[in-house]
Amino acid sequence: MTQTINPFNKDIIKVETEFCGRTLSMEINRVGFRSTSSVIVRYGDTVVLGTAMVSPETMSGMDYFPLSIEYEEKMYASGKISGSRFIKREGRPSDDAILIGRLIDRPIRPLWPKGYRNEVQAIATVLSTDPDFRPDSIAMIAISTALCLTGAPFDGPIAGVRVGRVNGKLMALPSLEQLENGDLDLVVAGTGKAITMVEAGANEITEDEVIKALEFAHKAIQPAIKLQDELIKKVGVVPMDYSVISIASEIQEKVDKFLNDKLGAKVRIDYPSRIVKLAEIKAAMMENFKEADGDELFAENKGSYSEAFGNAINKDVRKGILEDKERPDGRKLTEIRPISSEVGLLPRAHGSSLFTRGMTQGLNIVTLAPLSYAQMIDTMEKSTEKRYLHHYNAPGYTVGEVRRLGSPGRREIGHSALAERALLPVIPSEEAFPYVIRSVTEIMSQHGSTSMAATCSSCLALMDAGVPLKAPVSGIAMGLMMDGDNIAVLSDIADAEDFAGDMDFKVAGTAKGINALQMDMKVHGLSIDILAKAINQGTSGRAHILEIMLKTLARPRKELSKYAPQVESIKINPEKIREVIGKGGEMINKIIAETGAEIDIKDDGTVFIASPDKKSIDGAIAWIKNLTEDPEVGRVYTDCRVVSVLDFGAFVEILPGREGLVHVSEMSDERINKPSDFVSEGDHVDVKLVSIDDRGRLQLSIKAIKKEGK
Repeated sequence: MTQTINPFNKDIIKVETEFCGRTLSMEINRVGFRSTSSVIVRYGDTVVLGTAMVSPETMSGMDYFPLSIEYEEKMYASGKISGSRFIKREGRPSDDAILIGRLIDRPIRPLWPKGYRNEVQAIATVLSTDPDFRPDSIAMIAISTALCLTGAPFDGPIAGVRVGRVNGKLMALPSLEQLENGDLDLVVAGTGKAITMVEAGANEITEDEVIKALEFAHKAIQPAIKLQDELIKKVGVVPMDYSVISIASEIQEKVDKFLNDKLGAKVRIDYPSRIVKLAEIKAAMMENFKEADGDELFAENKGSYSEAFGNAINKDVRKGILEDKERPDGRKLTEIRPISSEVGLLPRAHGSSLFTRGMTQGLNIVTLAPLSYAQMIDTMEKSTEKRYLHHYNAPGYTVGEVRRLGSPGRREIGHSALAERALLPVIPSEEAFPYVIRSVTEIMSQHGSTSMAATCSSCLALMDAGVPLKAPVSGIAMGLMMDGDNIAVLSDIADAEDFAGDMDFKVAGTAKGINALQMDMKVHGLSIDILAKAINQGTSGRAHILEIMLKTLARPRKELSKYAPQVESIKINPEKIREVIGKGGEMINKIIAETGAEIDIKDDGTVFIASPDKKSIDGAIAWIKNLTEDPEVGRVYTDCRVVSVLDFGAFVEILPGREGLVHVSEMSDERINKPSDFVSEGDHVDVKLVSIDDRGRLQLSIKAIKKEGK
């Protein structure tokens, strides 16, 4: 192979190690000469380019860290051209790509200094991918490596691994087939010492089994972390100079002094009252400093005063929980907010529910449709259909803000996916319930853990719609605050505890076990022992929420809404499918037009017929049966059309496209000189199929029916 020209005369540096059964390699100085850093990471046939750009200047006037993590899927990476008729170039990322970008962002974001405001962008571009293997873990390693090589103050490296379980055996970086056949799909990211992110889908597995999988995963990522350390050492990465933006100590001191006797037990009240009380305190504080500073100085420091107020509130929340064991609204650490739920709110919806927990509220609406409405999925990794969909919406009014409406962002897509994953294991099979199911959660009010409210409201609405779930599902968000060995795990966290806390952990499942799990750490990683405590404490919280839900609706309704389409199925010989479809779709379109039913045919010969009208379904079924059934010797066929009359007999159509001959001798016991004396073209007669010859020709008789007295 020809050596790549490097304009900076730098040698290509390559390192490799054994990682989960294959060789993992990292290479720099081959591409990406003008990026702050770039690395090519290879794992089998999967090749990912990781690039990082770090602005040398601090962005002034920003109150957040301008970090963007992007995951780019390329159709060429899997040897595909988009199946879309009109769009061949990659456009907006698929939901899968957005979720992977989020998956990589979550363990990386907490590992930067607080107050760091340099703009950072990291991109993972998948250049080649093994179709039997998901590339997201390799993309995460590529981005971590690229960020470490910049010299920016990123407290990495990190690595991630996907873990599956088949027949009770855990396996790292499983194939897609192994994931499909297993009961666990777990992604864990972490540093050499601790776990920084967890994402999981499961099929009712126990808490102890999840904890064992976390231990297995953290051990599995260590070779990838050591390989990054080796590359960093070989390169001789020089740390960047940087500064952090922080509130002037004198401003924080002034705010703390003003709030000295106004927080604590005085604001540990129910959340509606607390929100009003804190707003009043903040307004009074701002007015106080405006009078003291004068208009010009106050305008200059207004943002800092507001940030200092937020810091003081978070500090007060942490103090109340860690020292006094009392939460902002006065709850105990394991206490759940008041819950209510109701179903059947919307008269025309196929199913609906309203789930309220504290000030968080989710309205869910379920719509059922024939299988032909399944969503087509065409990505770098897969081309398939999706029949169960959950969508999540949360406009600005849900948090008391004015926001422009637009397409869903990363957060909305992430919450959609989490709630969908929680319910997917209990959704009935296509054979048992031949419908496309769309569940939409419209958040009415946000105050912590809306994704779990979406899960609970979705479960109730699905049962209200008559979807025969295998088991009901509930979900809860857990929190954590720690100061050294002083650790407090919180059940059902609200906004204040989320903002001030060290972990946001969501878990959903049935009474039997866990279906979905998502953990985000706000510190630089947590030990498995602490995560295990949170997982186990969440079990009782989920059970409490589920008990209340089931008082509203104990089981799925036996009948579907009268507004939902009815769906029935029949099985035909797969070789007969073309006869139902007809030339250019002529026959199936004719059936649809004349019966009003919707028809969906699977490759195995299963035909689904859908319509709100049972008569329409019956008509379509009868038509399809006539098209596909084989002639049966000895059977009497009634009201059959005479197609043509010849000198020796008449041809009669007994099934669509299937004609047989009634010889003149089989028309009557009496002598008939000419067949046209007995029947005419277009007449309808009853005939019996008496034989099928070796060439497949049908021999029919009219007189045989008369002899049998029919």
